[in-house]
Order: sequence, then C-alpha cells, then structure tokens
Amino acid sequence: MDNQLFLLTYFPDENNRKVQSGNRLIQNRGVSKMEQFFQLSKNRTDVKTEILAGITTFLAMMYVIVVNPAILKDAGMSFSAVLTATVMVSAFSSIAMGIYAKTPIALAPGMGINAFFTYGIVIGMGVSWETALGAVFWSGIIFILLSVFNIRTYIVHAIPKQLRYAVAAGIGLFITLIGLKQSGFIAPNPATMVGFGGFNAVTVTFVAGLAATSVLIVKNRKGAMVIGIVLTTLIAIPIGRYWGGDVPQVVYKGVFAAPDFSLLFKLDLIGSLKLAMVPVIFTLLFTDMFDSISTFIGVAEAADLLDEDGEPKNVKECLIVDSISTTISGLFGTSSGTSYIESAAGVEQGGRSGLTAVVAGLLFLPFMFCSPLLSVVPAVATAPILVLVGAFMMKPVAKINWDSMDDAIPAFLSIILIPMTYSITQGIVWGFLSWTLIKLLEGKRGDLSVTLIIIDILAILALVI
Repeated sequence: MDNQLFLLTYFPDENNRKVQSGNRLIQNRGVSKMEQFFQLSKNRTDVKTEILAGITTFLAMMYVIVVNPAILKDAGMSFSAVLTATVMVSAFSSIAMGIYAKTPIALAPGMGINAFFTYGIVIGMGVSWETALGAVFWSGIIFILLSVFNIRTYIVHAIPKQLRYAVAAGIGLFITLIGLKQSGFIAPNPATMVGFGGFNAVTVTFVAGLAATSVLIVKNRKGAMVIGIVLTTLIAIPIGRYWGGDVPQVVYKGVFAAPDFSLLFKLDLIGSLKLAMVPVIFTLLFTDMFDSISTFIGVAEAADLLDEDGEPKNVKECLIVDSISTTISGLFGTSSGTSYIESAAGVEQGGRSGLTAVVAGLLFLPFMFCSPLLSVVPAVATAPILVLVGAFMMKPVAKINWDSMDDAIPAFLSIILIPMTYSITQGIVWGFLSWTLIKLLEGKRGDLSVTLIIIDILAILALVI
C-alpha cells in the first residue's frame, strides 16, 4: 500500500498534522522569500503591515479612477476607455515601483497634469487629444533619458526652488477653479468676468458634498475622498428627477463590462513633434518631474527612507519608473502618470518597502471591469475633490520667501497667472522670465545658470508660438 494512503487510512490525525506542517513550511518559505526580496526586516516592517499600508494608500488615491476619466472626458475621450487606461497605468506603474525601485510609492495619472492636458492643450490650444497623447509619450521618453543619464540633476539645480513652490500652488488654484466651474458654483459674468453661479440643485449638492468630504478629511478618515464622492453622488440622484434640473445627474448603466481598450495606441507620434508642441512637451516634462521629485522627498522624509547623505534612497530608480509611467500613459490613452503624495497615507500606516506599492497596484486591477458602475458619478460629485486637491497643493506657498521681493514677485506671477490665464504654461513661462529679468537688473547673475537661460529661451519660444 502506498505510504500516504496507509497513513491516511490508519493514522488520519497524524497525516493531517503532516499535511498542515507541510503547508506551513511552504507558506513560511514564501513569506521568507518575500521578506528577503523587499528587505522587510531591514526596513523594520512585516508582510501584514505592508499589506495594510498598501490598502491604505489605495483608498487614499482611488478617487483618481473616477476623477481622471471625468476630466479627460471633456477632451472628447471615452470615459470607459480612459478609466481602463487609468487603471492599467496605476496598476502597472505602482507594481513596477515596488519591484524595481522597492519604495512604498504608488503612481497614477496626475492631478493637475490631467487638467493641463484637457483644458490647456486640447481645449485651450485646439490640439487633438491624439496629438496631446503623443506629447505625453515624448515627454516620458525625454524623462527616461534625463533619469538614466542623471541630466535631471542639472535641471533640478537650475530651476529656483521658489518657482517650484509657486508652480505647485498655481496648479492647485487651477484645479480648484476647474472644480468650482464644473459644479456651477462660479459662472461667467459680463460685468466682472466671473461671479457666483447662484443657488440651485447642483450648487447646493456641491456645497453639501464639499462640506461632508472636508469633515472626513479633517477627521483623518481613511478613504475620505472616495466616501465623499459616494455621498455626493447619492445626494445628486434626485436632481433631474424630483429636485431641480432638466436632465438626471446620476444615470445607472449597470455594474460590470469588459475593459474598453479603444484608446490603446491611438496617440499621434508624428503630429506631436511639431514645433508648436515643443513648449507643451516641456511643460508636461517639467510638471511631471518636479511633482515626482517633491513626492519622493516628502515620502522619504516621512518614512525615514534616506541614505547616509540625507537624500531619498533609490531616487534614480524611482524617477526611471515614473518616466516609464508617463511613457505608457501616452500609449494606453491617458495623461501623464506620476508619483502620488497620497502614498504618505500608507507610510503613516507603517509601509516602508516596495510591497506597499505592489499591494496598492494590484487593488486597482478589479476596477477595470467596473466602468458602467463608476460612470454613474456625475461632475458635481468630483468637483469637491478637485477643490480639496487644490487646497492640498497650496502647502508650498509657506516655503516661498515673501520677505525678498526678487523671489516673491516671480513666484506670485506664476501662482496667479496659472488660474487667471487658464494655462499652466503661461504661469510657468512668465515666472521664469520675470525671475531672470529681475535677477539681471538687480545684479544677481549668480542666481542664474546656463541651463536656466536655455529654459528661458524655450519659454520665449512658447510665447511666440
């Protein structure tokens, strides 16, 4: 008789103990390999902590699954197709960050960059979304080269920190403006250019959603933004049916559907290389690069993931993954992928290794099949999120040296011109040019570099074109 059959027949308890022992051994070996790969002990963490941190990071940033398609839909792109692209970029990029760079930072299409894509490039400049996707792709390719050959170091040093802070804050105001406009809270006014849109069913719903989401954020509730979107959507259901409005805001279309890959490889690679697109590619590159660098620094400081020189660990590898994320974004059909500062939520939960990013990335994948359910979310439900994201992005304003006017004036121009001109490019361009001009007239040529002068030339070309 076979030994296993003999044990099973005459000594069932003993056999069960051996089977269970074998299963534990296999499981322990798997955990051990995972611990070695992600260096969990070295990072003072464990598998359970990393999984909880990954879930926390995902909950903090999963709003992008709905908000990104809602913004890019205004560029004439399919909601379901952008949702599929958003999930693919978020999942693949986050998993790559965890495995290759081994840091607890998750990625997704960036807020601010998606607004620039839609309202700055496609609507503002009249560029087709196919060409805009091509610009995203080429900005990613350049980002890869800058990261691999460490050229990014010269660019980082060339851009004044005061302008970096200002651009981040200006983009925050730009996103807030979009949210307020999207909700109807502000509207065109012939006397004052813009004014209060008045109280109606939609604006009241927006205010209620903004208040509810703000309270959740203040109370540090996990997934506050996602809960806020759900609550605002529920409040918006009566609009167009029982309470104000002619068209229903929330239309149920089902739960599941096959992923929509209609945007895959639809980018225009040749058209995006025209001279007029150079400043667009530069702006995408600039915004993505400094958004990523600031995220790496912030998360590394919070997680104490610093090397002996006090610099973030594996920053080169992180930037390479970030640049690849931007490149595949153009291929898949969405605006640039970038590192998310919401990763700090997972760090606060104890995440210290790349396993956190891998878990967060895997959690995105099921939502690829939920486009009908997620499409019920109306614009009024995502508007509060845009306003609050804008509030988060205002933090760098405190770092601007307002006591030194040669720093403050260019920074202020960047901050105010981005929302006022409805163009991130204009804010960046006038910020650079005013910085250079003021420093030259003041005799502070030491604050300028050759790289910055080259950037100024590109800025002037952007204005002329």
